[in-house]
Amino acid sequence: MDFVKELEALGINPNSDILNKFNTYYEKLIEVNSYMNLTAVTEKEEVYNKHFLDSLTLLKAINLDSSLSLLDVGSGAGFPAIPLAIVKPNLNITIIDALNKRIKFLNDLVENLNISNVKAYHKRAEEYANEAKESFDIVTARAVARLNVLIELCIPFVKVGGYFIAMKASGAKLEIDEALKGIKLLGGELSNTLELALPDGAGMRSIIIIKKVKETPSKYPRSFAKIKEKPLWAMN
Repeated sequence: MDFVKELEALGINPNSDILNKFNTYYEKLIEVNSYMNLTAVTEKEEVYNKHFLDSLTLLKAINLDSSLSLLDVGSGAGFPAIPLAIVKPNLNITIIDALNKRIKFLNDLVENLNISNVKAYHKRAEEYANEAKESFDIVTARAVARLNVLIELCIPFVKVGGYFIAMKASGAKLEIDEALKGIKLLGGELSNTLELALPDGAGMRSIIIIKKVKETPSKYPRSFAKIKEKPLWAMN
């Protein structure tokens, strides 16, 4: 894997600052992962392929060159938010995660990387919606939950005209079929689905792009317990 060439193929200028930031990210991830479960992937080339470049496949799905607000829901160890923040300083990125120790890791990481375009909060999505509904141009989520659950946690945050982008493993057709009814109820419509191969045979990625075409009804999102118990596709 030639990380520099992969970045160039994505239209990114891989200068020394960007490369140093990714190296620092890797080192901090491995250091903290030794005492806190952040990732099962720890070998350097795999981290670069399966986490860093995987996160940046988002650039193949949507133009992120302007000053956009982006919310990453359930970011975990910072994917895709932090790699995007490193290569796209024009983005105004907010991260929420339900686990406070992950948020502490991310805030420490942002300080170590000396990036100023990321804010990370210890929030549950369905609670944060009370203060930030319809506030973001782009909302992302990577491998957080099944799509029919994820849409209710994410689409309410998207401004009308903006996009929710779900990053899933390959073969997401069944999940999409399950979620179509809920997507419409929440004010979205399926815009596109991309199937992409990661470098060095690191796997396939489905990127599901949902456009927000009208405001989400005020009753959504419901509590997580209700979302999980009865996803929108199962409702009459």
